[in-house]
Amino acid sequence: MKQTLRKAAVIGAGVMGAKIAAHIANAGLQVYLLDMVSESADDRNAIAKSAIDRLLQASSFSAFTHPNRAERVIPGNIDDHMGLLNDVDWIVEAVVERSDVKKGLYKKIEDIRKPDCVLSSNTSTIPLAELTRGMPERFAGNFLITHFFNPPRYMRLLEIISGPMTRPEVTRTIREFIDRHLGKSIVDCKDSPGFICNRIGVFWLQCALHTAIRLNLNLEEVDAAMSKPLGNPKTGVFGLMDLIGLDLIPHIIATLKTGLPPSDAFHAYSEVPAVYSGLLDRGFLGRKTGAGFYRIRRMNGDKLSESVDLASGEYRPTRKAGFKLPDQTGNASIRALLDLPDDIGLFAWRIVSETLNYTAGLVPEIALNLADIDRAMRLGFNWRTGPFEMIDRIGIDYLETRIRRDGKALNGMLNVKGPMYRTDGGILRHKNPNGEFTLAPPMPGVLSLDDIKRRGSPLLENPCASLWDIGDGVACFEFHTPMNTLNRELLDLLQRSIDLAADKFRALVIYNDGPHFSAGADLKELLAAIEAQNWAEVEAFIRKGQKVYRALKYAPLPVIGAPSGLALGGGAEILLHCDAIQAHIELQMGLVETGVGLIPGWGGCKEMLFRNHAARESTKEGTLAATTFLLIAKRSVSQSAEIARDLNFLSERDSITMNRDRLLADAKAKALNLARHYRTPASANVSIVSSPAATWLSAAIDEIASGKPVSDYERILFQRLADVLSGDAPGTRINEQTVSERELENFMFLVRRPETSARIETMLKTGKALDN
Repeated sequence: MKQTLRKAAVIGAGVMGAKIAAHIANAGLQVYLLDMVSESADDRNAIAKSAIDRLLQASSFSAFTHPNRAERVIPGNIDDHMGLLNDVDWIVEAVVERSDVKKGLYKKIEDIRKPDCVLSSNTSTIPLAELTRGMPERFAGNFLITHFFNPPRYMRLLEIISGPMTRPEVTRTIREFIDRHLGKSIVDCKDSPGFICNRIGVFWLQCALHTAIRLNLNLEEVDAAMSKPLGNPKTGVFGLMDLIGLDLIPHIIATLKTGLPPSDAFHAYSEVPAVYSGLLDRGFLGRKTGAGFYRIRRMNGDKLSESVDLASGEYRPTRKAGFKLPDQTGNASIRALLDLPDDIGLFAWRIVSETLNYTAGLVPEIALNLADIDRAMRLGFNWRTGPFEMIDRIGIDYLETRIRRDGKALNGMLNVKGPMYRTDGGILRHKNPNGEFTLAPPMPGVLSLDDIKRRGSPLLENPCASLWDIGDGVACFEFHTPMNTLNRELLDLLQRSIDLAADKFRALVIYNDGPHFSAGADLKELLAAIEAQNWAEVEAFIRKGQKVYRALKYAPLPVIGAPSGLALGGGAEILLHCDAIQAHIELQMGLVETGVGLIPGWGGCKEMLFRNHAARESTKEGTLAATTFLLIAKRSVSQSAEIARDLNFLSERDSITMNRDRLLADAKAKALNLARHYRTPASANVSIVSSPAATWLSAAIDEIASGKPVSDYERILFQRLADVLSGDAPGTRINEQTVSERELENFMFLVRRPETSARIETMLKTGKALDN
């Protein structure tokens, strides 16, 4: 069996098939996308071609990490192009969820595929035993299920199911590729109905739907109760069903009804209620059709948010949830929800207790251990904690007492006394059904900051950040403010961390486990100083950031930034001062300060101007300044690390990691590699030639405006940004120190403007930029 994959094919160009093909292309492979012959178009490949076109035209959740990846997807059809499969290493079947259709296709593939080609199904409902029944041994040895979650590019989970006849080397090869090149966190599932996520997740959704109808609740209250208090996404229950697609869930329900024994608790919630069927009958399938349990429609030019009344099935204006929890945080917030003395408290208790009790009885039926179930639910449904972690958060004694009070029996793991997890000597272990605790085998090439935290204490720490020893002479600086925003206290610890790392370590990595690297400077702290007109404090804040970032850039050891998710404003600036960046593929990086009426003040203008010069983005002085100006003025944000490279946020010395789990380990390896022959950059005063703004600014503003009027305030803002990037006369040389001083001067001018305060206030309230 080959250890590398060169070519792949996806059969079935529906929503999932096309997106899987796109993500395989993101990994660098050529991939054939085949579907039926189009009977209504002149082009026999029209179905597959249309699927690729739709992916390229999508305004959000783009399936491609870069538009040019679409060139690797080759459309075709199953009548004319099945012969192409004789030269591929992996075939993914993503056709309709009918075993007869799938097995008919497999028989055709068997006559074509080469002996070592792997075939996997993306089925979410049909057991592997059914798909391999009656098929030859040669087929079964190279067959497995690889269940992607939608959208495949962004959802980290992949459930993998191998059969008793699947050759170990086949599973090993596919796991390696999916892990390292597709960036998936793999969970091994038993070949049981619904696998892990659909089995538990659909039980949870159906239980919530039926109980909400029975208690006559508003769906807004249900979603509010099932989201923030539990640490789950704000979609809650009904928003999530809209996101999944209302047409998909009944298929999963039907499979579970057929595959599960009559004694299974799922059957109590397996019917599709009339309000749900009514939406399906009207073609309201959720977000993909623009209407489901929620919808947005326009009336007299205004957007009207509506939601379904669960009693009547008709739309009405969306309401705010009427309940409020006591001021509690962490574990207490769940208990506070469950203890509410009203219908919301009763609803929450029923859903949480029944879901946890149901899940407790599924080990080891659906997975090897409870840790895999928790991991699957965190990654597949975006729960903050998995079911067994939630049992520990709530308290097993509390659950046992209330479940018994309800007159119900405890299932499976709830009968095994004590917590589901414990830490021994800094090592996390999970409980087995026999009551013993087991250590999950470590994944090679994965370094977890959580594991490091369990084993020791930080070298330095304050409420905003920590410094950790991650081994081999490498330190890790971690942010842990809300959205990892940057404030004075965090900058203070960063300066201390640079000094300590310079004295005792070989390299420094800047990283955190959060979904976002950093949303930038703490606007609340900044706005408080503005409202107090404490301009000295504002200036000190900007000077401090410039000083600390300069110390980072010229530290006597290599500094590696390891971002994932948002890296905006000051978060982008800190990365630009690192020696190198090891970026997760899902990096949204940008200098977006003009959205709050400011300019980058911590070296973002300086670093991008010099970075564009070093990359020889232009041969003309004015074009160099204009390129940098447009990047900042237009608030350009990369939608992937590959696009960040196009924007010159990443350079040739920077690297990309596909799997988020491997980001810290890859950054550490990069740091150690640089440390072998590291030399501190020679000077902070390298100079470049820049032209006066008058030679290019007017054309640049016209490009931003695209025919729309530019306000007087915006012209002032753009003029101030241009002043930072420009020379005073043709051929003027400017250096890093000059640009830094101009950043501070112009930042302080803009921060005093009332229009700037209005932009900051709007951003804090709505999360959106104000155009004033």
